[in-house]
Amino acid sequence: AIAAGEALGDSRFQLVHRAFGELAEAADEAGISGVDGILFDVGVSSPQIDDGERGFSFRYDAPLDMRMDTTQGETAAEWLAQAEIRDITEVIRNYGEERFAFQIAKKVVAARVEQPIVTTGQFAALVRETVRTREPGQDPATRSFQALRIHINQELRQLEVALPQALDLLKPGGRLVVISFHSLEDRIVKNFMRTQSAADDLPKGLPLRADQLPKPKLRLIGKMLKPSAAEIAANPRARSAVMRVAEKL
Repeated sequence: AIAAGEALGDSRFQLVHRAFGELAEAADEAGISGVDGILFDVGVSSPQIDDGERGFSFRYDAPLDMRMDTTQGETAAEWLAQAEIRDITEVIRNYGEERFAFQIAKKVVAARVEQPIVTTGQFAALVRETVRTREPGQDPATRSFQALRIHINQELRQLEVALPQALDLLKPGGRLVVISFHSLEDRIVKNFMRTQSAADDLPKGLPLRADQLPKPKLRLIGKMLKPSAAEIAANPRARSAVMRVAEKL
């Protein structure tokens, strides 16, 4: 992403290699105290998926890495090598919404005794052996791969931490735009924008005048947007995208 941005040769860009959750720190270092707009494009990117060596996709048999930032952190293979059944179950159930999470976790722990699970092919095969039923057109390993990726990169936590920082960084009238790609991400965005667009939930009966009530910090702009049929035809990976927009008051 950094290389692609630099190749544009546009002086308006200032590219920073940081996690979403470090937005405020990055802005401070760049001498930016307020902005007119912030756009979050959440989740994994197409170049990361298409590079088989990154380990995001079960379409390629490659090292089970899954780190978005390969310069730091634990790989998926390293985590699976030592995680307990309980932890594997929670990750796959909570982040993949996979009903066979416990069975998959047991299979992983039993298999790693015989042989380390170090490739995407190994992990996908274990999941497929365990998950006997699945929605038409969806590989049985899809949910587990999503879950592992979200956990390794702490994606939901990064989003939860970044959104309040974005609100603080916006100038009045500035727009916050978030594009998410699955329900877990969108739920965080929806709840944040709804909460910040409502006055504080105070106990009933407080002797306060209307002008003394806390004011909301955001105003919701329109309804959530989904891609059109034409956009999905041109870019199939956009099919699950949801965009939400809010304006700082």
